[in-house]
Amino acid sequence: MATAADTPLLRVRDLTVEFVGRTSCLRAVDGVSFEVAEGETLAVVGESGSGKTATALALMRLLPAGKAQASASEVTFEGCDLMRLPESRMRELRGNRISMIFQDPMSAWNPALTIGKQVAEPIQCHELLSWPSALSRAEELLGSVRIPDPRSRSGQYPHQFSGGMRQRAMVAMALACRPRLVIADEPTTALDVTVQAQILNLLKDLTRQSGASLILVTHDLGVVARYADRVAIMYAGRIVESGSAREVYRQPGHPYTRGLLACVPRLDRPATGALTPIPGQPPSLNRLPSGCAFHPRCPHAMERCRRERPVLEHKGGQHWGACFVDFHR
Repeated sequence: MATAADTPLLRVRDLTVEFVGRTSCLRAVDGVSFEVAEGETLAVVGESGSGKTATALALMRLLPAGKAQASASEVTFEGCDLMRLPESRMRELRGNRISMIFQDPMSAWNPALTIGKQVAEPIQCHELLSWPSALSRAEELLGSVRIPDPRSRSGQYPHQFSGGMRQRAMVAMALACRPRLVIADEPTTALDVTVQAQILNLLKDLTRQSGASLILVTHDLGVVARYADRVAIMYAGRIVESGSAREVYRQPGHPYTRGLLACVPRLDRPATGALTPIPGQPPSLNRLPSGCAFHPRCPHAMERCRRERPVLEHKGGQHWGACFVDFHR
């Protein structure tokens, strides 16, 4: 597979995540590989259940113990293999060199602690500042994400913040220790479209200023069109297409990507009525179809698609796709 850079900040090879039950083992992520370069924004896109969040949690080693297990040929960040680091060393990286913005801006916060204390905690832990200095730094960060009156707001609790303000504060906490990599898991969920744009603009601006790389996990290709450098499309636990954002948006090489794009309203095209949805539902992990997992929903499915599982193949440039139909001819 094509590399994002000669020396990527993060390199993932053959990542697999399995959830273990009493009678079965469900594979949520199946052999995922990708790279993230210094200062790059990678969007990981797919419907619910495609394995996006499981991939992000595996990188942070935050999967529930005893219920999920991750394995990989390689997960290298700044020369360290994250899968083989002792937990004490991993705790030093979390919130410091790698940080994560979680999906729900309400449940991600501790309701019993003020926003200021929660933003200050990783600063005190990783930068070894005094508590007053950490709180002062937390107020500065809240101001940097455009929360008005950050000094008084830092003494308030999560329920006193709006959804957009809670997510802004989450961005502040994620960037508190100037991480090299930020993983944003659906950072605009449950926010209206105006606030979505504000949060994404803020996140992109702040990571660009700090030089941090960003993995943006989302289900909406339209949301990331103007923010991502590269895009990886996931379906049923696998990456089915990847490439530069320009290549993927201009000439999608997988029917699933084409379906996702057809669901997005376009202002540069005449209004022709209803959008075109993707028929059916994503497959259940315990009842994956044979061959290509997308074939029951695919308008281009052939008999070969029902028998064989396509692998990622080079389509030119940085573009890779896993489909027997060549849309680039």
